[in-house]
Amino acid sequence: MILDYAFPPDPRVENEAVSLINAGHKVYLFCLNYSDEMARQRINGIYVCRYKCTIIDYKLSALAYTVPLYKMRMKPRVRSFILENKIEALHIHDIRIAETVFNVNKEFNLPTVLDLHDNMPEVMKLYPHLQKFPGKYIISPKNWKIKEEEFIYKATNVITVSNEFIEEVITRTKIDSDKIKLVPNTIRESFYKEAKIDQSILNKYKGKKVILYLGDTHVRRGLQTAIQGVVELASEFPTIKLVIVGRNSTDHILKKQVHDLNAEKYVDFEGWQDVVLFPSYIAASTVCISPLHRNIQHDVAYANKIFQYMSMEKPLLISDATAQKRLIQKVGSGLVHLDRNVEDFKLKLRQLMEGEDLRESMGANGKKFIENEFTWEQTSKKLVHLYDKLSI
Repeated sequence: MILDYAFPPDPRVENEAVSLINAGHKVYLFCLNYSDEMARQRINGIYVCRYKCTIIDYKLSALAYTVPLYKMRMKPRVRSFILENKIEALHIHDIRIAETVFNVNKEFNLPTVLDLHDNMPEVMKLYPHLQKFPGKYIISPKNWKIKEEEFIYKATNVITVSNEFIEEVITRTKIDSDKIKLVPNTIRESFYKEAKIDQSILNKYKGKKVILYLGDTHVRRGLQTAIQGVVELASEFPTIKLVIVGRNSTDHILKKQVHDLNAEKYVDFEGWQDVVLFPSYIAASTVCISPLHRNIQHDVAYANKIFQYMSMEKPLLISDATAQKRLIQKVGSGLVHLDRNVEDFKLKLRQLMEGEDLRESMGANGKKFIENEFTWEQTSKKLVHLYDKLSI
């Protein structure tokens, strides 16, 4: 496996590696080291191989498809990794380092699996540093999309995170549908079966109607809509509280909004918390939200938080981003609001707040779906089968 940043943490990388190890494969992970972590370490059976990098490498990675310096610096490290560990197949996580890997692999001709975690060229369009000088003029999402398509053609197989993403890739590239497989970001059974509930979090929100958001808090995740909606509903539901667990560099925008609304008592910014505390926050909640803005990336990807919410039997309120809308409506585990529409957010949240039976039935539907169909133990089977075929 080739990862172009530090490890841990990365739940998708770890889940995939552990599943392959449990199926009898030996997994070495190439990753980068920007601190003083051990160069070689075994984590959950994964042979982690860290390659020392500098802040210059980090900055050059953003220019991977603008200038060749990043590829030149990574090439000898990737080659050394393959030789030293006698690698037999290459699993490339996302596209930043992909060209380097494909170039090095001309020498070895190993089978390759391209793992598209995100529609990265589309996500890049939303990065703040690409909206202004100099990033706007030196980093081209269009070039990254051209490269992504090139790598899709070159790879032996491609895996990605949703059926909607698969449909988008096949439509755009015209590749054979047998070449691309679905491996969604689902949760392990241990997330909810072995959860340890922190009583102090339950006590903190006792008597409150908690509307919970977990994860990355970039403005494209829709929290401005949630803040406005919750504040406007506070007169109807005095104990309502929006609890935001996560962070992003755009948090100052959200905090200014709360300040301007004089609504600090209705919104808690908890910052990033250890994932072991997520079940406790979910247990303390009444409704859990994912108010994503609609765009090409969000329309084809599931946020892992929705599976965490469902596993703990909580009703969801989500935006109409295509992938999550289809899933939630199919399962019957929540209500859908129009993205960036405060009035529709309020309407659907009011329905959930007033309907205890509705919340319970939707929570039960979500829990049943996770237990029977959508844990990692179930959804990782296609990944294992893919590698079993590569091994033949």
